[in-house]
Amino acid sequence: MATRIDGKALAAKVKAEVAVEVEQLSRRPGLAVILVGNDPASRVYVNGKERDCAECGFRSFEHALPEDTAQETLLGLIEELNRDPQVDGILCQLPLPAHLDEDAVLNAIAPDKDVDCFHPYNVGRLMIGDPVFLPCTPAGVMEMLREYGISVRGKRCVVLGRSNIVGKPMAMLLLQQDGTVTVCHSRTPDLAAITRQADILVSAVGRVGLITADMVKEGAVVIDVAMNRNEAGKLCGDVDYEAVEPRAACITPVPGGVGPMTRAMLMRNILAAARRHQAEI
Repeated sequence: MATRIDGKALAAKVKAEVAVEVEQLSRRPGLAVILVGNDPASRVYVNGKERDCAECGFRSFEHALPEDTAQETLLGLIEELNRDPQVDGILCQLPLPAHLDEDAVLNAIAPDKDVDCFHPYNVGRLMIGDPVFLPCTPAGVMEMLREYGISVRGKRCVVLGRSNIVGKPMAMLLLQQDGTVTVCHSRTPDLAAITRQADILVSAVGRVGLITADMVKEGAVVIDVAMNRNEAGKLCGDVDYEAVEPRAACITPVPGGVGPMTRAMLMRNILAAARRHQAEI
């Protein structure tokens, strides 16, 4: 029977630690959240991040903009927040409406306030092993591995998905911990032959039931990053949990696995940004 990696409990532990450290600062850290439009899922995510801020003792500044907000208006707001000394982190909730240039918006956020670690400067620093911030979802996965005593060194690690947000930075963090990393994607032939070699398998594709029991090595660590809805509308990941769980040594559930840790790592990044800003005063 696999050990169930409890991301919800670990996230609570991380946020409690952050809250204690906030007490040592000269002022409360601040997160500015920008929400453009009325996407219901985005609203849920923003509300969750604002609750996390309250738990950690942060201030949160919400900027809700209409769906038809012009690019220049959004970039102007970001510039104001870049200059605001009370704002340590800026988060622009994605996806943006189609008429907005997502890359231009994310690149406008000052690197020292880019707590999502999306800015090219921060991505480059991550690549050379000298990060300003760690990308939240991959950092959450690494924290889970540490908490459960799972060493990456010398392990065969397989990452499914090559997105800039999860797949690529996930591979880099595993590589920097001395894992031997293979990244698979939609053009990878004979996927199962590769996943069966994995000591640590991380799936971030977004396809219900993608990972079946015959694709998993006996005793592997299985990390399911995806957040999908099945035909019944139930939240699930890429992994067929019931089938894979008996083969795995450790496995993350969906929900209650990587998701809560992503938000907890965001709180840790905001704390790091606030420390840096207060040290510069």
